[in-house]
Amino acid sequence: MRLRVEFTTEPFDLDRTPAHAVVAREVVETADLDTVDVGPFGNTVEGRADAVLGAVDGVLRKALEAGATRISLQVNVIPEGER
Repeated sequence: MRLRVEFTTEPFDLDRTPAHAVVAREVVETADLDTVDVGPFGNTVEGRADAVLGAVDGVLRKALEAGATRISLQVNVIPEGER
């Protein structure tokens, strides 16, 4: 099974990148994922279910430890044959 996850960490800071956003980026960029798209207000990752779920666990733990007060995420199953 393949998954696509979109997530954001808060609170937002328009003047500088918050520590929780930095650690979330580090987690997904070092994970064994097929696609990583990091943006200023949202992030998307895709890959095998085990890799994506492991990355989500890391994002949740590390971002909360780094000061995130809210993490929103959406998980979608990618239909077979779609990429």
